[in-house]
Amino acid sequence: MARKKIRNTSTFSLSFLDIMSCGLGAAVLIFLLLKHVVDSPVPNQDPQDLSEISLLEEEILVGEKNLVRIRNTISDVTDETVTAQGLARKISEEIKELKSLLEEIQPDSVIDVPGLKAKIARLEKQKEALETTVPAGNKAYEFTGEGERQYLTGIKLGGENVLILVDASSSMLDETIVNILRRRNMSDSLKRQSEKWQRTLAIAQWVVANLPLSSDFQVLSFNEDVKPVFGNEVNEWYEVGDRASVASAVQGVGKVVPENGTNMHKVFAMAMAMTPKPDNIFLITDGLPTLGDKSPKSGTISGIERLRTFRSAIKTLIPGIPVNTFLLPLEGDPYAAASFWRLAIQTRGSYITPARDWP
Repeated sequence: MARKKIRNTSTFSLSFLDIMSCGLGAAVLIFLLLKHVVDSPVPNQDPQDLSEISLLEEEILVGEKNLVRIRNTISDVTDETVTAQGLARKISEEIKELKSLLEEIQPDSVIDVPGLKAKIARLEKQKEALETTVPAGNKAYEFTGEGERQYLTGIKLGGENVLILVDASSSMLDETIVNILRRRNMSDSLKRQSEKWQRTLAIAQWVVANLPLSSDFQVLSFNEDVKPVFGNEVNEWYEVGDRASVASAVQGVGKVVPENGTNMHKVFAMAMAMTPKPDNIFLITDGLPTLGDKSPKSGTISGIERLRTFRSAIKTLIPGIPVNTFLLPLEGDPYAAASFWRLAIQTRGSYITPARDWP
């Protein structure tokens, strides 16, 4: 019986390989054609036209960014306008109430009629300032910091009587003890030019520039003594809407020369004796006080003694008045940060350690 021959078959026959090769070749051909179309330059395209197109595209991007910024500005201006209108209506109602009260007062009444008339005149000025102020420039003093660092959160800038206290002791000349000792023997002009003091001035100017126009303010500098930065009266308030007073305050702070020690007990006691009393306090300093109601026994004071002096000073503060502290850096005062942080919590104020490039 003849044996049948078994034929071996293979999946990868010649026909199959031909089909696979044709498919792969077609895919490569399509890829080359597509790549050629992408990479090929546009015919008859002038290089100068391409440059102009690129420049126009960049201008479009910049324009879109500016458009977003303008929309945000318009939104802010609208909010400020509504707020100003609300304040003006509130002041108008208060003026009407005071005028009706004046009409009902009897000649033999013990009510302070001149004081009421002065208050009415002051409210009418504030109303006029709110109504005549242009929304885009509603600040009594324009202050622009470096870059885009006009931000600050968690701090209340309002109040009817805002008091700004600027530490003008010799420690405000520098961050290190060695440089403080070196700078305090320099001329007054060089003292004013020190980097730390310039930061102090910038913070004071920023606070003044961002106060609402309906507020009154006063700026006091303090070291061993307490002095107003302009004028002669500590117990005197100035209207934020009065641009001349604001400009005088800003110029007055620039004329202060940092020197001597720090007495917070005296400045807090004087602040609490003001009439009317401040309802919001901004304190710009760099550490705990070195002087108190009692002079130190020696020329130096330890950190614990400074802490005790500070605790004695804040006892003069009347509860309910927020204290917002801007604390600048100073070498060798480890208890300062925690102490001012506790003060902010106790008074419901704020505590800020500003960055070196702010404001």
